[in-house]
Amino acid sequence: MPWRKEIAVATSLCLILVGPFILRPAQSTAPRHYDRRLVIMTPHHELIREEFGKAFARHWKLTKNETLFIDWRVAGTSELGMMMKSDFAAAFEYHWTHGLGKTWSKEVAESCLNPKVTAATSEARAAFLQSNVSIGVDLFFGGGPYDFQAQADNGVLVAADEQTKAGLVAIQARHPEWFSDAGIAESVSGEMFRDKDLRWCGTCLSSFGIVFNRDVLRRLGIAKDPTQWSDLMDARLAGQLALADPSKSGSVTKAFEMIIQQQMHRAIAELTAKPGKLKTPQAIEAAGVRLGWERGLQLIQHISANSRYFTDAAPKIPLEVAKGDAAAGMCIDFYGRSAEEDLRRADGSSRVGFVAPAGGTSMAVDPIALMRGAPEPELAEAFMEWVLSDAGQSLWAFRAGMPGGPVKKALRRLPVRRDFYTPEHERLMSDAQEKPFEKMKAFVYHPEWTGPAFNALRFIVRVTCVDTHVEQRHAWETIIHEGQTQRSNEVFSQMSLVSYDNAVGELSQVLRSRDKVQEVRAARQLSDAFRRQYETALALAKEGR
Repeated sequence: MPWRKEIAVATSLCLILVGPFILRPAQSTAPRHYDRRLVIMTPHHELIREEFGKAFARHWKLTKNETLFIDWRVAGTSELGMMMKSDFAAAFEYHWTHGLGKTWSKEVAESCLNPKVTAATSEARAAFLQSNVSIGVDLFFGGGPYDFQAQADNGVLVAADEQTKAGLVAIQARHPEWFSDAGIAESVSGEMFRDKDLRWCGTCLSSFGIVFNRDVLRRLGIAKDPTQWSDLMDARLAGQLALADPSKSGSVTKAFEMIIQQQMHRAIAELTAKPGKLKTPQAIEAAGVRLGWERGLQLIQHISANSRYFTDAAPKIPLEVAKGDAAAGMCIDFYGRSAEEDLRRADGSSRVGFVAPAGGTSMAVDPIALMRGAPEPELAEAFMEWVLSDAGQSLWAFRAGMPGGPVKKALRRLPVRRDFYTPEHERLMSDAQEKPFEKMKAFVYHPEWTGPAFNALRFIVRVTCVDTHVEQRHAWETIIHEGQTQRSNEVFSQMSLVSYDNAVGELSQVLRSRDKVQEVRAARQLSDAFRRQYETALALAKEGR
């Protein structure tokens, strides 16, 4: 009968509509009913999101008697940055055309979020900085200082909400001791720990290093654990390294930057000892920066040639190493320490280890910031204040199950507040022995050396290593097989096309222009050139040259 068909269709539609609610897991991060919602863009992994989300929601329920839903929007730092630019440009276009009644143009689109354009010379730039346009997101949480500073300079991140005045400025007024050299200094050993205008602030510390599998290393005939970045050049590691694509992750680019900065330090030390025709400290530094840049890129190139792949997800690297699918990889410290802890035996040993190369990495911060036009600015301020408080700093650092610590598993992060490192707190920390503020003295980061080339570095690693990885790896394995002859090695390692001057000059200009046609053309030209270079090196190796 027709009515039976109608009932069947109606029943099917009901099942489709209620299915997601019936099948929703018991541990869903979204409560069935909530009073307020906080939207956070983040690259932080699931464990951090779960521990911080649940702990703050409990705190909010106890203090405000409101059920809170923390809505996490997750992607890589670089991808989040592109989304912000795109979404804010669209939001401002609506404000410009509908709110201000003005005509949208290419000039307006190119100037509104452009930090190179001043409010004094551009009506669109001034209007954007004076606006409260929103993309429906409250906070940006996690990533690196470079990406946060870039978004702050774009005007996407703000020190205080235009209407409520909520933000880091208000937190500083209540807790001036947190924003001091005894708490969170503006910079430490050259690394920015917070924006001078308080548009962002670090919440915890990060360094970079090598995660490795001792069982796999021994099987390859490598008796010693790695201690320096250069150990990853070992020919026995060919096809055994795990790396992440720097174009997808700001933290990975930061790790490559550390390799280059270490080589710059070493080159300057060499030239200081034997200056030759270099007469002044300034000339020595300039020459050392250029020489270190070339050596650093060559080191990255050889590490890349030993790698199996470039993953889009940095957290995948320690998992691959732990499983034995890779002998070693580059990662952020807490990923490496967590992998080591997960496989720790009863006697305290572990087949997985992690090392931060001495003198080869700085301590950077994972920041937090308020977004322009945040829907819940006062709630966002409360979350930032809680993360910077003893409660938030404890969650980063304490062992699981300790009072104030995580519930499920230790996060293995280091607090950003220097004053938090007290004997009472250190007894509860997972990594109290790290002494980060002491280790920072061994490496001074010079942003003026590599900062102007940071985006270019992402691009260069992509065209010299990622896009050309098949040719690069084939050439390198042939060179190894034929005994690493001098000429083939020299051709393989040639970096004149991506010199320091080119990186900070023409290449950076192309990337800053935001002209995708020029960028794609440059990428194609350089990728093709390096493919030919690797093919030439391969041919020379086969000839025994």
